[in-house]
Amino acid sequence: MEVLALYLPQFHPIPENDTWWGKGFTEWTNVAKARPLYRGHAQPRLPADLGFYDLRVSETREAQADLARRYGVTGFCYWHYWFAGHRLLQRPFDEVLSSGTPDFPFCVAWANQTWSGIWHGAPDRVLIEQTYPGPEDDLEHFSYLRQAFEDPRYVRIADRPLLFVYQPGGLPDPARFVERWQKMAHDAGLGGLYLVASLGESDYASHVEDGFDAAVYFHLPFGRDWATRVRERMLATGLARGPKRYPYSEAPVTPPSSLGGRIFPSVYPNWDNTPRLGRRGFVAEGSTPERFGAQVHRAIEIAEANPPGEQVLVIKSWNEWAEGNYLEPDREFGLGRLKALANQLAPPPVAGPGR
Repeated sequence: MEVLALYLPQFHPIPENDTWWGKGFTEWTNVAKARPLYRGHAQPRLPADLGFYDLRVSETREAQADLARRYGVTGFCYWHYWFAGHRLLQRPFDEVLSSGTPDFPFCVAWANQTWSGIWHGAPDRVLIEQTYPGPEDDLEHFSYLRQAFEDPRYVRIADRPLLFVYQPGGLPDPARFVERWQKMAHDAGLGGLYLVASLGESDYASHVEDGFDAAVYFHLPFGRDWATRVRERMLATGLARGPKRYPYSEAPVTPPSSLGGRIFPSVYPNWDNTPRLGRRGFVAEGSTPERFGAQVHRAIEIAEANPPGEQVLVIKSWNEWAEGNYLEPDREFGLGRLKALANQLAPPPVAGPGR
């Protein structure tokens, strides 16, 4: 089984973020300034073993890969930002490609969405718009990614390079996108691509008809109880202030049957995006390594229902710290979530004679 952790590269400064948010801005900027917004709110969430790293440092990328490998992650899925030929946050991935290190499997998820200020408290501010100029841009985009697809470390499913598309419903013509990219991959001698549509509970769901090979189903790890309903009513009537709070669910949400086709389950180690959104954010309360382990256990069962060779579990995420959504060690639980993952992935002991 492939156990792929989504990987955020926004841990180094870039000129665009310097312009939009101030000199030296990285993901750590919001993480470090977060504060509790209600009694018992665990903020700020701070890194432990790896510290406040900079992804321009190759030793950091090696340490991440070593840690991931040790606890059962089989590959990183790098968020990839392409805006009609303009790339953002590309340096860590480019250096992984050019250097050949770390020697750890990887694939790519195209985050094909417009960047607004919503990540950092300015939802109405458009920073860079996602556009789709047409076949020429697709060719340029494919030509850039081809060097990754041909890398021996690149993850292949059904003997084809794996590519996630974050918002398939945002494509002007998803079926034509699939057709063009499959043709380019065949012409390049890759045998095609294994294309995966990333879907949520309210998203477009015709990925099968459009030719995607599978979908990964994203659903925030929120349960509902009477306290949640009371708080929602109080927030709606102005009797309480945010953020919105939900109990952390121990089981991944089963994808609706309307999605159809091959489905890859996803799990969330936790969720708390108040470092980005403040009181407009959402918090999963009661997340622990043990509860995360229970979520992984059920997700493995879902993934194993797929045919051999197409069993994939997606972890969202390896390091999205400003969403409280990470596997990396923190000062609250240390290696707890990584150990919980490894415990669920480890095969059960074989009973000896007479046992």
